[in-house]
Amino acid sequence: MVAHRPLVALVVVTLLAGGPSFASAQSGMAGMDHSMHHMGPEIVVPKGAVYTKADVEFMQGMIAHHAQAIVMSRLAEKNGANPQVLKLSRKIDQSQVPEILIMQHWLRRNDQFAPDTASWHNMRMDGMLSDAEIAALDSAKGVAFDRLFLVGMIKHHEGAIKMVDDLFKSPGAGQEVDANVFANDVVSAQTAEIGIMRGLLAKLPPK
Repeated sequence: MVAHRPLVALVVVTLLAGGPSFASAQSGMAGMDHSMHHMGPEIVVPKGAVYTKADVEFMQGMIAHHAQAIVMSRLAEKNGANPQVLKLSRKIDQSQVPEILIMQHWLRRNDQFAPDTASWHNMRMDGMLSDAEIAALDSAKGVAFDRLFLVGMIKHHEGAIKMVDDLFKSPGAGQEVDANVFANDVVSAQTAEIGIMRGLLAKLPPK
């Protein structure tokens, strides 16, 4: 966690200075699939860099992954989620917004393309919901919403954990300090939240 402090400080300064909002968009978002993680310009890693192409692809993909999770979480307020689901959705929202800023800063600091939060529309990483699944979640209410949200977010979180696993399986990846700490934090936080969500799902009334 110590390695994140300079980045977190920058996030706070950016927010206080009126930096880009969550909904801000950049142009030129290209489609992608899991076999091609990067967007925008071809990734070029300088000779002697302590990070790899896989680290860049991970950060770019995780921005889109987090952005969709935030969209899902913000539906809970308007769709009548129960208080426990709503509390969890707010936690996901509040934790992942600054994490997106951390990832964007990491990419820009390393002179790499940083996708914005609209990138989830065009990127489909592990565990992300389809457009049809997002539409179904948007139209569901009450207990039906709770069930779809929990099932969808468990799958979403499991996808994020797989992305981290894939990162560490890539030769030389995940060794740069900030990337390493961030990736491990994702696993810790989202594993804990999966446990919470499974507990909440078990408490829902039967269909």
